[in-house]
Amino acid sequence: MSRAVFIGDESLWAGGHPPGHPLRPERLRDTWEMLHAYRAFDAPNTRIVSPRPPTEAELLTFHTREYVDAVRRLSQGERSFNYSRYGFGPGDNPVFNGMYDSEALKVGAALVAAELLLDNEADVAFSFAGGLHHAGRNFASGFCVFGDGAVAIHRMLADGWRVAYIDIDAHHGDGVQAAFYDDDRVLTISFHESGYYLFPGTGFTQDLGEGAGRGYSVNVPLLPYTDDDIFLWAFDQVVPPLLERFAPDVIVAQLGVDAHWRDPLTHLALTTHGFESLFQRIHQLSPRWLAVGGGGYHHAVVPRAWTLAWGVMSEQTFSNLLPEAVAANYTPPFLHDEGQPPIVADQRQQIRQGTEKIVEELKQLLQF
Repeated sequence: MSRAVFIGDESLWAGGHPPGHPLRPERLRDTWEMLHAYRAFDAPNTRIVSPRPPTEAELLTFHTREYVDAVRRLSQGERSFNYSRYGFGPGDNPVFNGMYDSEALKVGAALVAAELLLDNEADVAFSFAGGLHHAGRNFASGFCVFGDGAVAIHRMLADGWRVAYIDIDAHHGDGVQAAFYDDDRVLTISFHESGYYLFPGTGFTQDLGEGAGRGYSVNVPLLPYTDDDIFLWAFDQVVPPLLERFAPDVIVAQLGVDAHWRDPLTHLALTTHGFESLFQRIHQLSPRWLAVGGGGYHHAVVPRAWTLAWGVMSEQTFSNLLPEAVAANYTPPFLHDEGQPPIVADQRQQIRQGTEKIVEELKQLLQF
């Protein structure tokens, strides 16, 4: 049975983006409460470990000093410089008090997870507050200030591990891809709604990496309304053969759940059943597994989907009827979806054909 560690405590949602922002701290709190209601940490193979702040040197393994200093100054209330050059301003990336500490702590959580795996103290670790895959070396983007996944990957590379990064968020994992675009020690695979329809407008099949990293960046851009069956088919066609060829020491998986059909910011059509199947596949393929959170902007979806993720990682099965302590917050009070996305047969057939074409193009480009 896998030794499963969950990285979390109340400090992770004590701060965060201001009220009204889609990346609400309550997403984390509600997930935490649901997991505790299920007594999800009582199993003997599970434990909780608190996050720690990262050192500046750890942040600088990915980010520039200029950018880290800018985030610190903004967090302390300084506004006497052009902070829009770093991606901050009204909209996606507002400045807020305590920003440096709250966002850096998510990096520290991912580093704790990485260190537990490196020290052979865990087989799987879930840093659910992270998954901030749009952050660049010297700019914020798409709600993401610091790149926790990129920093954690750098930490594992420092110990000589080969890392496969799998991203199932509805948005392309552009920040992590860019961090390792010329590095053959990291294989990045991103499944996302096509950039023709959704932010950040990147992640096409021809984006394969450069230099030594050519062929180590893989993108599967999906059509709007892609459902469970089509997504899982594409995953099965692409991921197992590439992982077999790459032979990673660890899989870092970004488990954004904004591909859910009820998500207000995206146009994919997965259900909780599809997410659970994806989590199971990743678990089966992983020699070791570091999971980070990610997107997901429907208040009733995120806690249920990440509870299912922890169930897979820790090899537990939870009742479909939600525990009484949280059931009143969800209608209907079930862990799994009751409804299905409204997709007509003709539309589904067109999506399937388009996905088959994308996968075939990838197979030709990457020769697998």
